[in-house]
Amino acid sequence: MTLSRRSFLKSSSSIVMAAAVPQMAWASAGRDVTFVPHAGQAGAFWGMLEEGKLVRAIPRTEFDPRPTKMVSEGIVSRTYHKTRVLYPHVRRSYLEGYESGDVKPELRARDEFVRVDWDTALGLVSRAILDTIDAHGNEGIFSTSYGAWAHGGVLTPNVLQGRFFNLIGGASVTVGDYSGGAGQIIMPHVLGDMEVYSRQTSWWQVLQHCETFVLIGTDPHNNGRAEGGTTDHSMFPRWEVIKEAGVKFISINPQRTTTDEWLRAQWLKIIPNTDTALFLAMSNHVYRKGTYDKDFLETYTVGWERFIDYLEGKDDGVPKTPEWAAKITGINAKRIRALADRCARTRTQFAGSWAIQRAQHGEMPYWAITAFAAMTGQIGLPGGGVGFSWHWGQGGALFAQARAPGGLPQGRNRVVGICPASRLNEMLLNPGKEFTRNGGTFKFPDVHMIYNSGNNFASHQQDTNELLRAMEKVHTVVCQDPWWTASARFADIVLPATSTVERDDISSGGTYSKDKVYAMRQVIDPLGESLDDFEIFRRLAEMFGVEGQFTDNRERREIIEESYFKSTAAEYMDFDAFWDGGVARVPQPPEEIEWVRHGDFRTDPEANPLATPSGKVEIYSEAIAKMNIPDCPPMPMWLEPDEYLGNAEPDEVHVVSPHPYNRIHSQFAQSDLRHEMNIKDREFLLINPDDAAEREIEDGDLVELYNDRGAVIVGARVSDDIMKGVVSMYEGAWLSFDSKGRCNSGAINILTSSRRSSGLSQATTANTCLARMRKATDVDGPNMAYEPPAIAPEPVKLDVSAFNLERAYDLQETFTAEMEPGEKLFYEKCTLCHVPQDPAAHTMRQWESITASMFPNAGVTPEEEEQILTFLAKYAKPE
Repeated sequence: MTLSRRSFLKSSSSIVMAAAVPQMAWASAGRDVTFVPHAGQAGAFWGMLEEGKLVRAIPRTEFDPRPTKMVSEGIVSRTYHKTRVLYPHVRRSYLEGYESGDVKPELRARDEFVRVDWDTALGLVSRAILDTIDAHGNEGIFSTSYGAWAHGGVLTPNVLQGRFFNLIGGASVTVGDYSGGAGQIIMPHVLGDMEVYSRQTSWWQVLQHCETFVLIGTDPHNNGRAEGGTTDHSMFPRWEVIKEAGVKFISINPQRTTTDEWLRAQWLKIIPNTDTALFLAMSNHVYRKGTYDKDFLETYTVGWERFIDYLEGKDDGVPKTPEWAAKITGINAKRIRALADRCARTRTQFAGSWAIQRAQHGEMPYWAITAFAAMTGQIGLPGGGVGFSWHWGQGGALFAQARAPGGLPQGRNRVVGICPASRLNEMLLNPGKEFTRNGGTFKFPDVHMIYNSGNNFASHQQDTNELLRAMEKVHTVVCQDPWWTASARFADIVLPATSTVERDDISSGGTYSKDKVYAMRQVIDPLGESLDDFEIFRRLAEMFGVEGQFTDNRERREIIEESYFKSTAAEYMDFDAFWDGGVARVPQPPEEIEWVRHGDFRTDPEANPLATPSGKVEIYSEAIAKMNIPDCPPMPMWLEPDEYLGNAEPDEVHVVSPHPYNRIHSQFAQSDLRHEMNIKDREFLLINPDDAAEREIEDGDLVELYNDRGAVIVGARVSDDIMKGVVSMYEGAWLSFDSKGRCNSGAINILTSSRRSSGLSQATTANTCLARMRKATDVDGPNMAYEPPAIAPEPVKLDVSAFNLERAYDLQETFTAEMEPGEKLFYEKCTLCHVPQDPAAHTMRQWESITASMFPNAGVTPEEEEQILTFLAKYAKPE
């Protein structure tokens, strides 16, 4: 490793100085071409216009060394795609039955849509909101919008929607998320932090000290291609430096990934959902061999003695040996021992993916990995340890110690109704049913209206057929989106939102570095009659008499400028220069190259305890033991999933659904990029040659993949890059049903189960899925997912004066009434991404750890931090 610290600091300073020079937008003198700076989750680019039309998106390689085709080829094609929603629309049966109440929800996605004007559309939305509140209270309205995946700006639809509804009394909301739902609940009990959204050890420390880097389902080459804000792919060249320096990469995965090829990783094939058994056996091996780190266990952990008893079989009579694990995982005992030995004798970093916890008992693999990292004494060592966000947000990038831009807060939600993100089906089918989450007991709200903005819930919810049946109890579904996604097709009222290139906004990058702020300048005029989300909710707020509170009496541009001034970047560049050039940089402090995850704890555990009840790594958790959850034991244990190859029928395969390569979940699915990887315009299915031969399937054939929950038509890609018995299909395809009820597009969640991970997290189990497959010989027409729905030829306008919308003024409340200072700041500053968390969801120790990551993202000052922590201390969960 020849790059010295001095050389690194010198090169880093040069990069900062060069990047600080603004790149000005300009118009060519020779032709009618204009360039406007813009940015999105896939990267920063120049929008190139000819005669007012966006013709190219040119990546800004001075800030992004590895731009993707999502920018260069995806932006333009999706902007003008025929699936754009250009006007407000209402489903035919809803329009004909809204007065009688007979809106025929069973005809969603079968009815044609009718074009209406904005007054009619917003009048119907307002009437539905008011009717729902009158009959069922605000709890009867459910928001499926969460997270910032609609785009990378600060004025995201989910935040604006939350702000609007909170001004009129609130709505039932999602808690948690699909991304790291199980991990974010279990890890505060184990390591005192959510971990899934925490920055990782400095890449420089990995370069300097790491010898073995274990990728457990982790695929940064794929999943690092986009972020919640604006990505710059800054870790891509760093990964290559680490590889060339001789760090050994080992990939534990049922399929060989692009990361494995890129980093020359050794591939260990593993049966899906069995990572827990593997790491239990590795722990057993180092214990029996005497190569475990007893001093670390005694100094830094609690409960390790009970864990050893379990490994030795004292609890159940089954020693968790490599031979035991070999039968479960498909990895032979010799290789398990060899892996354990290497990790015990070399400096090792364990990188756990979010995918492995999207499974039944998904809490257990994270806990088992952490336990083995503790058994080998790796936690907190430079270049070693454990991390669960290496694939996301350029994990390993250096933190600029900067404040990001801050937009409008959502404010306080007065409704207590919650639903864990993956439990939407269960909520609709069982209103009032009790459920547990993180030790608390709650009841599902009774939902009669769904409002969805900037979110494709009908695509990402598991067991889609069950969801669509469950939605028949819902009177009104509103979808606000630029495109005819699955969620829009299954809505009653569709409001056309602009895409990001048709509005102004501001974004930050990267997720963990916070070293840039990007101008998301409007590139083209809105298409059709589409409006940006801010304007849509402003109009609704006006109809409900809360416009001033919603806008804070400011224009959109004023909010953007104020957002910029809240960021550290404003200290280095004035707003006008930033807005002209499109990017402002923040220098990264040199000391950040020394940062090690859990390093302070390792150095002095007394002075820097973890935010767990013991202050140590909890291999056994007394807190979880007291919860007495049947499907979540108080230490990492092997629990057999209901669906995996260990209990599959001979002709079943295990279906895994990784993040797609050329899109962001379902975003870009309709763009021209789909033709690069799709087969006959359908999602492709990666199949092992032996599995294909047994079913007489050849590469390029159409295949029917099916189980009791549904069926999809996909294209076969036969490859040795996946193990026998497992098939892989990207998530995020749009829906299109053929006459036999099969998804003709390849939307994976037609097949996945809606079962929970456990009673602790209530998280998704998308990767616990068995199915059968056969060569498709009865394909029913082309895939229509990327075609617009049927639309009536004549538009309709209603007289909204008969809707009695005056009722809306009775809902007015003061936005932050009777809030103490810290409470007001918490709901204003810490609600810019997901819905605000309940202060009682975590102990104060955990809040202190979690806010270490939250506060930089929220852009709060030290004085504000103190006030928020005072508020949280008052209402936090007792120890």
